[in-house]
Amino acid sequence: MTWILLALAAGLLFWGMFAFNRLVRLRNQMRTAWADIDVQLSRRHDLVPQLVAAVQGYAGHERAALEAVTELRNRAIGLDSPTRLGEVESELERALGRLFALREAYPDLKAGGNFAQLQRDLVDVEDQLQYARRFYNGAVRDYNDGIGRVPDLFIARAFGFPGGEFFQADRGARGAVEVVLP
Repeated sequence: MTWILLALAAGLLFWGMFAFNRLVRLRNQMRTAWADIDVQLSRRHDLVPQLVAAVQGYAGHERAALEAVTELRNRAIGLDSPTRLGEVESELERALGRLFALREAYPDLKAGGNFAQLQRDLVDVEDQLQYARRFYNGAVRDYNDGIGRVPDLFIARAFGFPGGEFFQADRGARGAVEVVLP
């Protein structure tokens, strides 16, 4: 009888270590995926001042659009909650769309090589951000599934594994900024 209890205890310990290590791996995968999003958002945030400067040279009186983009960029930089950051980034995407719409009203801006290059750079960033979002949200799903499954749920609760937050664009934003290249 002692051997059976010992074997059962060893099996339970083995399962607990396996479950804990699996949850740690899933959590780390989620954190790595978030770091990929953070890199793409930093690239986008670095492009915003350049875009504003390029537009200011041609359309300085469009102050409201320029200020909105700058203010949203500054708000986004200070956030670390995926949910709240997703909301602000969606607003920033819409504001950038309005900024790019100005190019139709200003032929000199449209013809400017610097502005066109910045547009191409932003399209690249938006594509990479879309892939990073998809990977991150998949990692969050897998992690949340892992901490919600019985019996792993008991290990997750015992060791304080919190649920992950999805990073989603606003329903009206539809993802990436729509940019029409010349």
